[in-house]
Amino acid sequence: MLNLNQPISKSTVNEPTWKILIYDRFGQDIISPLISVQELRDLGVTLHVQLHSDRDPIPDVPAVYFCMPSEENLGRIGQDLQNGLYDTYHLNFISPISRQRLEDLAAAALHANCVTSVHKVFDQYLNFISLEDDMFILKHQNSDAISYYSINKGEMKDTDMDAIMDNIVDSLFCVFATLGAVPIIRSPRGNAAEMVAEKLDKKLRENLRDTRNSLFIMEAGQASHYSFQRPLLIVLDRNVDMATPLHHTWTYQALAHDVLDLSLNRVVVEENAGRSPSGGTKVKTRACNLDATDKFWIGHKGSPFPTVVEAIQVELEEYKSSEEEVKKLKASMGIDNDSDAAIMMSDNTAKLTSAVNTLPQLLEKKRLIDLHTTIATAILNHIKARKLDTFFEVEEKVMGKVALDKGIMEIITDNDSSTPEDKMRLFIIYYICSLNMSEVCI
Repeated sequence: MLNLNQPISKSTVNEPTWKILIYDRFGQDIISPLISVQELRDLGVTLHVQLHSDRDPIPDVPAVYFCMPSEENLGRIGQDLQNGLYDTYHLNFISPISRQRLEDLAAAALHANCVTSVHKVFDQYLNFISLEDDMFILKHQNSDAISYYSINKGEMKDTDMDAIMDNIVDSLFCVFATLGAVPIIRSPRGNAAEMVAEKLDKKLRENLRDTRNSLFIMEAGQASHYSFQRPLLIVLDRNVDMATPLHHTWTYQALAHDVLDLSLNRVVVEENAGRSPSGGTKVKTRACNLDATDKFWIGHKGSPFPTVVEAIQVELEEYKSSEEEVKKLKASMGIDNDSDAAIMMSDNTAKLTSAVNTLPQLLEKKRLIDLHTTIATAILNHIKARKLDTFFEVEEKVMGKVALDKGIMEIITDNDSSTPEDKMRLFIIYYICSLNMSEVCI
């Protein structure tokens, strides 16, 4: 898409076509966890802006649009065509555009007298957000619209429920269209999960019947055995396990998501920035990216928090040891005395070359150590302030049907420093998992 919907070759990598990327909020959420600003530059994207922002004309540059085919977005694209903002337009819609809206877009291009400027219109089937190689979410913007509460609230109308189910099915269909694989679908009967499974099954079958436009017909170059590798999609209702999303967890990634502002692989942490003129503590926020390039995050995101703290300490000691070796090498070669002759004649020149070559890795290691020290410190502050370790231990016993040392109400009233939300989460978990409801009292 970012190569104007052309295959990427060696020549395009070396000399990319310079272009502008224009997206809506949904498109931004899809791209941001996948591609950094530097990677966009490497692909020839000189400017990336919001669709509904004020934009100046850049008439000699192609524009790549990446947005939902909503009426509001199509109206703004029509304005851009009318104003002649760019040289050519490559329109990429996150979800398939309907026939009626495609005709409206064509009419807008005809009215603006720039039909030849609209080079391509693509349905990208990318209405989901890939956070990791093996994890995706369906929605970030306005995600409450498909939340557990929205599906289960009392005043839910059939039309509203159908709209939510269609939204979920559209996103899941996009996942499998991207994979190029038709899933085997399994779900329990008699709940929302069954509705999603049936609607998705129907949509997949309709697409497979249309052999000319099917998204799952293999290309000629593919090996035939791939057609037998079908993924298994299990759709479950959240009601089968209500305790887990309420549980105070103890692993690094889950804690960061629970107590910090972790969203789309980006966490915002508050840091102390010294004393303010009034005598109070100044607090600044720091945004940290946690993605596949962060080896520490990939290796420890699922580890218990104490293990993560120990790993940070080990990494720090290794860094200090490497830094000390470089300093000793410099001293032994007379670099501190600006002795060029000592450098040229010394047997340690090869060692110095090796040290210089490893310097970028050392600097990156130092950056990651600082980043994760900041995140771990922020998490630890929350653990201490809210006694999250106590909640974790009690909830583990409750969910494992292990007898508690004290009554549930005594445990809740003991933790005076904890928030009402923490106490409520513990109580609801106990209520859900308790075998004898008569023991639960408020």
